[in-house]
Amino acid sequence: MNQTLSVLTIPAFNDNYLWLIHNGVNAAVVDPGDAQPIQAALRANKLVLTAILLTHHHADHTGGVPALLQQYAVPVFGPAHDGIAVVTQPLSEGDAIDVPGLPLRLSVLDVPGHTRGHIAYVRNDGEHWLFCGDTLFAGGCGRLFEGTPAQMAASLDKLAALPSDTKVFCAHEYTLSNLRFALAVEPGNMDLQARMEADRRKRDRGEPTVPSTIGMERSTNPFLRYGKPQIAAQLVTKGKLQGGEDSVAVFAALRQWKNTF
Repeated sequence: MNQTLSVLTIPAFNDNYLWLIHNGVNAAVVDPGDAQPIQAALRANKLVLTAILLTHHHADHTGGVPALLQQYAVPVFGPAHDGIAVVTQPLSEGDAIDVPGLPLRLSVLDVPGHTRGHIAYVRNDGEHWLFCGDTLFAGGCGRLFEGTPAQMAASLDKLAALPSDTKVFCAHEYTLSNLRFALAVEPGNMDLQARMEADRRKRDRGEPTVPSTIGMERSTNPFLRYGKPQIAAQLVTKGKLQGGEDSVAVFAALRQWKNTF
């Protein structure tokens, strides 16, 4: 069996990405919100689906599961505490899985905030990969639909601690709008300015801006940089904070600003 793993980027809906991890024979899909593009990719690449991996309960991440299960009798890995009825292998932090049909071991992190039970999958052997659903985005983070600012800040701190070469397979093409906000937060960040130019060129060519890397996110993503004094100072300048607040209050103000940006 081919031991080399690849990740196919499969666009869905308006701005979602579904991820198909494969070795040329078998494949596992991450967050299949829509079955049709996954089925098409499996056919086009002559792959057999052997597992489904879910990060959280939202329909644009789970909606394609029933149709895929009609065609493939495979396990559904997913969060133990996010209310997903189709999950057959519930997971939480500290768990590790050997993905059926693939030479792939993934560890699980609890990353609540976007939803209460959101999880992420991390590959530590060989290439470093992160499948983080809607917790961390390229240049941004998910909205706090169910969790608290303290939970989301802690979740993002956990992801920021991963190796800098970790590829970030997030679930949406929100990058340019996220970077426009990031530039309002840190207008003097030269790494951020360069990233905006590079990612704008990618989009002009019709290319995805993801995966990014944890190193890139640490240097340019305000939601991983909320502890930096210049970010708190900018929030004060913009009238979002009084000054002297703790780091969670800074994070909360940053996320609230992004909500209305």
